[in-house]
This record gives sequence, structure tokens and C-alpha cells, in this order.
Amino acid sequence: MSDRPALLWLRRDFRFHDHPAMAAAAANGRPVIPVFIHDAQVEALGAAPKWRLGLAIDAFAKALQEKGSRLILRRGEPLEVLRDLVSETGAQEVHWSRLYDKPSRDRDAAVKSGLKADGLSAQSHPGHLLFEPWTVETGQGEPYKVYSPFWRAVKGRLIAAPVKTVSELRPPTDWPISEKIDDWAMGSAMRRGAEVVAAHVHVGERAAQGRLAAFLRDHIGQYKSRRDFPASGATSGLSENLTYGEISPRAIWHAGWRHLEEGAQGAEHFLKELVWREFAWHLFYHWPDMAERNWREEWNGFGWRPDNNDAEAWRRGMTGEPFVDAAMREMYVTGTMHNRARMIVASYLTKHLMTDWRVGLRWFEDCLIDWDPASNAMGWQWVAGPGPDAAPYFRVFNPATQAEKFDPDGRYRRDFIAEGQSTPPATARAYFDAVPRSWNLSPDQAYPERIVDLKEGRERALKAYQRHRG
Repeated sequence: MSDRPALLWLRRDFRFHDHPAMAAAAANGRPVIPVFIHDAQVEALGAAPKWRLGLAIDAFAKALQEKGSRLILRRGEPLEVLRDLVSETGAQEVHWSRLYDKPSRDRDAAVKSGLKADGLSAQSHPGHLLFEPWTVETGQGEPYKVYSPFWRAVKGRLIAAPVKTVSELRPPTDWPISEKIDDWAMGSAMRRGAEVVAAHVHVGERAAQGRLAAFLRDHIGQYKSRRDFPASGATSGLSENLTYGEISPRAIWHAGWRHLEEGAQGAEHFLKELVWREFAWHLFYHWPDMAERNWREEWNGFGWRPDNNDAEAWRRGMTGEPFVDAAMREMYVTGTMHNRARMIVASYLTKHLMTDWRVGLRWFEDCLIDWDPASNAMGWQWVAGPGPDAAPYFRVFNPATQAEKFDPDGRYRRDFIAEGQSTPPATARAYFDAVPRSWNLSPDQAYPERIVDLKEGRERALKAYQRHRG
């Protein structure tokens, strides 16, 4: 046992269960100093993700205190901050969980190289995904480009059991100075929306584990048949917690697999959705510019419109298309949006309104508390057409028929559209409390007329596609 501490650099892994980096740092009994660094990547986050990250940090700091530990907060360039902490504490090891987007990979490689040059042990660990992206290949040694064969390739793989919960972290003799999270003002860009969304967040490891337990107890049996109905409450909601590492994908996988073996009807489909997230990261790792460029290069030059007034109506949930508007308003009220609704609003923007998918991607990036760069990029490209889909463009979701099928009693639309209701529910009224005052919106106003006829919008989109194909 050494008295020289290990630094545990936390990023998106705010948990004690199945945390390989934390377990490695604590393994030989040395003191562990957890640290979070507010760097340029944190600063660049959109309003909702940055606010929600701040909640995750604060909650984990309190959880560490319960175990007799602390979370040290520092702001700056990671290599410089870690070197400062090494100098202040005498640490000889630094551990962290891997991230897989290109900016994080470049940053982490530079940190590892710099620390090793200083004679320190710098170790990265898995934990954000089920599989390391470079370990899943086709028979030709290429990355998969279609989900179905990807699923077939991984569904039978042995996934390691979760690492046991770290129950204790030995504190150092002296703690380094920490900044205060309130001074970072991570929720400033949310303005008045923070108070509205705060009623719907589920922050921290305990909340995540409770969510998983409730889903497996109450909903997994009907997951496949009910998951597309936004008002049904049939989904797990765990995307929020996965984003911040408040629960690990391996923990979810093994819990779901146990229910599959016990015969739960929806278990396999639930596992497929977890692997869909994995597939998004697989693509994002191999095509790191997926959030900026068309994945299929033949889509370059397609005649999408740049940002426009119709897109602004879409952003405000004021298109006159009830299913679309309800979904956008759900995002402002809860910070999330049902997955079926995400497909519908993305299709409406890119096809009925002929607006560039990157306009929508950037808006989600700013507004979703469960924003995940890989899932967001793949989702928008998949719906818009340039993404990894076997039948890309002529899938044009009709929001009216989608509403008939997946919101047949209108409950979802009533939950989030106040106009026209004599006593709208709190969720519908909350939209007007969450959005910017500059929008000058009121529930007393008339609901807007449709900005585009659905049939005409679809035909315009398909004609544009045919012209592009030549």
C-alpha cells in the first residue's frame, strides 16, 4: 500500500458500480483523488447538456462525500490541470474512462503522452460502451455500415460481468483545493427553462438504478409492442443516465439479459435498442465527422435549405402540425423527447420543410439533456437520408398518420399543446414558462395553421430527391 495517491479523472462516468477506472485506481489501497476538469469541451456544450452535466457533477460530489471522499473541481486545459494536481499531491497514477468521439480521443491521447513523458502511470479504461469500437469488424476487416448484421455479430458475444461496486475510496492525507461548481454557472444558458425541466430530471446513480428496476418490473414485457406510443410510459428513460455514466451499458445489458432468459417478451428488443446506441458509437468512431458531413457522399449537393423561417416555427413548436409541435414542446418541458417523436420531427424538418439536417442536429444539441453526439448524429442522418439506412429517402413520415397510429386517443398531443383546451394540463402550460420570453407566446393565443400541406411537402421532397439522383 502506497501513500502516493492516484488521480481519478472523471468525465461521463458518475457512478460507483461497474466503474473499471475507479476500481483500478482504488485496487491497491492507495488514496484516490477524484477530479473533474471543466475544459474547452465542457464549455462548448449546449445549454441543456451543460446544465444537466452540472447536476450530475454536483450529485456525484455529494455521493463521494457520503463515502468520506471528495470531488476536486478544476477549470483549464486537462494536461496542465493534471500536472498541477500531480505536483500538489505527489500522485503517481492517473486513471480515466475512455471516450470515443474524435476531440476526446485526441485530447486523451495528448494527456496520456504528456503524463507518460513525465514518468507517470496514465491508464485509460473501458466503461462507456459494451464493446470497444475497433473490436467489431466484418469478415473483411471493415466496420459495419448496417445495423442488422452488426446486431447479429454482437448479440452472441460474451459481455464481461460488471465490475463490483467500489464501496470505499481511501482519502489522501491532504486534499488539494477545489473550485466551486456554482462559480462555473453551468446552467446560465438555460435561463428560466431550468426550473421547468428540473421537475423531470432523474439525476444520479441511485435514480438510474431505480429507473432500470422500475422498467424491468413494470414495462419490459410490453416494451416491443408499446415503446412507440409516446404517452404510454413504456420506455426506460435511461438515455439521460447513460449520457452521464450514472449507469453503465453493461449493467443494463446483464439485467435485460436475465429477463430475456426468464422469457420476458420485450427483453430482446430492449437489448437491441441498447445495441443501437452501440452501433451509433461504432459509426461515430470510424466516421468521426458524422455530425458535420453527409455519411453517404452521394448526398453532397442535395438541395436542402439552410436555416429559414419555417425551421424557426419548427424550433418553437408552432408548425400547426400537432404531433410535431407536441414533440418539440415535450423537449422544452422535460428536456427529452420520445424516440418515435424524434423521428417524426426530424423527418418533418428535413423532408416536409426541406431543411438541412444539421439545423435540427444543432438544435437538439442545445436542448436535450440526454444529448449524445453519436446517437444524435446517426439519428438525424438516418432519418434525413444520408445515413446508414437500407431505404433512406423515400421513408417520409407523415405526422398525421403517425399520430393516428401511435397517439390514437390524442393524449400525447393534449399533454403538451395547451391551445384550444379549456383546462390544459400542467405539462402543456409549462411550455410557455420554459421558452424564451422573446418568443412572446401565450396559451391564450390561437393554435397556428399548418405551414405546409403534408401531401405537397412530401411530393416536393421526393421530386428534389429524384432531381438530385438525376
